Amino acid sequence: MPGAGPPSREDGALCRRAVTSPSPDPVPLTSLGHGGGCGCKIAPGLLQDILRRTSVLPAPPELLVDASTSDDAAVYRLNDRQALVATTDFFLPIVDDPHTFGRIAATNALSDVYAMGASPILALAVVGMPVATLGPERIAAILEGGQSVCREAGIPLAGGHTIDSAEPIYGLVALGLVEPERLRRNADARPGDLLVLGKPLGVGVLSAALRQQRLSAARYDSLVATTTLLNTPGPALAALDGVHALTDVTGFGLAGHALEIARGSGLGLDLHWSAVPLLDGAAELAAAGCVTGASGRNWEAYGADVAVPEGFGPVDRALLSDPQTSGGLLVSCRPEALEAVLQVFHARGFAAATAIGAVGPRDPQGPRLRLH
Repeated sequence: MPGAGPPSREDGALCRRAVTSPSPDPVPLTSLGHGGGCGCKIAPGLLQDILRRTSVLPAPPELLVDASTSDDAAVYRLNDRQALVATTDFFLPIVDDPHTFGRIAATNALSDVYAMGASPILALAVVGMPVATLGPERIAAILEGGQSVCREAGIPLAGGHTIDSAEPIYGLVALGLVEPERLRRNADARPGDLLVLGKPLGVGVLSAALRQQRLSAARYDSLVATTTLLNTPGPALAALDGVHALTDVTGFGLAGHALEIARGSGLGLDLHWSAVPLLDGAAELAAAGCVTGASGRNWEAYGADVAVPEGFGPVDRALLSDPQTSGGLLVSCRPEALEAVLQVFHARGFAAATAIGAVGPRDPQGPRLRLH
């Protein structure tokens, strides 16, 4: 991993400029929530405990994907040529600028459709706002940010639901279509596959630095750029011969979502940690204490299923479990398909996309993630 050191005094000064909206707001959005972005997900261990206490309804044969493998969306077969992909995602502010918050939340929600190999067809807004605190202008800016992303994706934002809530919440219900044979789940990786990650890690670390006013303007711009980059390669990747599994890396971090592939496929995954791309400054800021509480909760939930090499320190662990808001696609493909997979990513502006590991046989201790 790259060397790390404390951020400079200049970083902190630049951060204060970076987070200032064009019209200064009396109450920063990020101060109104107890967390932000995908870092405010319920902790994986607690979520599993909650779900164990709920009943499971019988599923019709048309339901191709449900919650059993922790996949990105539900999928319902409409006919031999079409399946409906349905998902929802929403969270608390990760930045203070309302329009940017809306863009990030919408990009993140649509990612789950792309991660199934599907193309989105429409979205509905999920809106909970402290109306008296924010006022109509700032709330409208959040909604317009989400609408701008839907326009970029070529879909209508066709409605939604609003409530007056104590914390600002925004996201989408997203629907998409996919040909059933091109549907890609997170549970279909095969031994010998290579693993490709579409975006660099470090969103949670940079967002923590932003809250601490320790993020430079350039790194703030990098944070916004990666979280507003739509995962449009999904359908093109699913159409490639040799792509077996897809997911996106979000709130449970790279380790958590890679383990979902391992568990769903009943296999072990081997990651080459030095090959994993990072956002500029992520290691440095993590070493300086800019980590989210979600990172620790993630590791507590699944760290026992991760084998790490000697010298794998706290900074590495924080980055491996760092919650990604609107993170990258994680692809499992045959080695022969690697060049085509990378071409799809790079042609769509995902310059950091790279192979980071491989799918191995099942570990005697069960599906595991092995770091090298």
